[in-house]
Amino acid sequence: MTDLMKMENVLQASPIQSVDSFRAQEEVKASIAVAKRFPRNEIDSQVAIINSCKRLTLAEVAMYSYPRGGQRIVGPSIHLAKALAQKWGNIQYGVRIIGENNGESICEAYCWDMENNVRTSKVFMVKHEIKLKTGQIKKLDDPRDIYEHVANYGARRLRACILDCIPGDVVEAAVKQCKETLEKSDGVPLKDRIAKMIYAFQEMGVTKEMIEKRVGHIIDALIPTELVSLQNIYLSLRDGMSKREDWFDLQSVNTENQKATEDLNKKVLDGDKAGKENKK
Repeated sequence: MTDLMKMENVLQASPIQSVDSFRAQEEVKASIAVAKRFPRNEIDSQVAIINSCKRLTLAEVAMYSYPRGGQRIVGPSIHLAKALAQKWGNIQYGVRIIGENNGESICEAYCWDMENNVRTSKVFMVKHEIKLKTGQIKKLDDPRDIYEHVANYGARRLRACILDCIPGDVVEAAVKQCKETLEKSDGVPLKDRIAKMIYAFQEMGVTKEMIEKRVGHIIDALIPTELVSLQNIYLSLRDGMSKREDWFDLQSVNTENQKATEDLNKKVLDGDKAGKENKK
């Protein structure tokens, strides 16, 4: 049975209902009425978005990056998408579980522009399991683990839904401002930003040597644009959009580390032999 057939069976047993009670209907009507009564001022909303993108804390998490077909794909992250929705105004968005079936959750990510009555949604399935680094599959049974697992998958669909409801030129202006903010770094010294990035990558199992091999020079010589690129890669790894081997030469680094270890062992052995000969 295909995933689509499974989804259809679950949805037939528990049909999707946007409004499942009189109270919910009234809440929706009230939200639409408020949006119509207090429409957004698009100029003010865009100014608010640009001002938000001037904050370094947002700019640092505003973009994601992942490899595809030998190229690097870069785009707005879920963090930037939520910031856009909040400042654009009169928008509701979220991810909800609409059914469960044999260790799988049927979910919906949605974004609704209450003012223009434009709604986009994506229904998807998430298996309650994760793939470990060893290649084994671990079944999830703890409700909290399942919730976080579903939320991680839902974030990608939610980002797409939100961006469908925000004008493209507004998104492009926000991305441009975030890049400018990162390059200016809000007065934070570049060396401090590099040190922070190295520490963050180490928690992902990415060493300084791996980073240096990727950029082609010592890490202390990083320029702001390279740092921005590496931050995008970090977000991609953190959010599960890509894997370490997509960006870094793990095999080469492991070989170099092994050779260094062998050289060190050889020096120790040579030292021991020299010491024994001197004693003789």
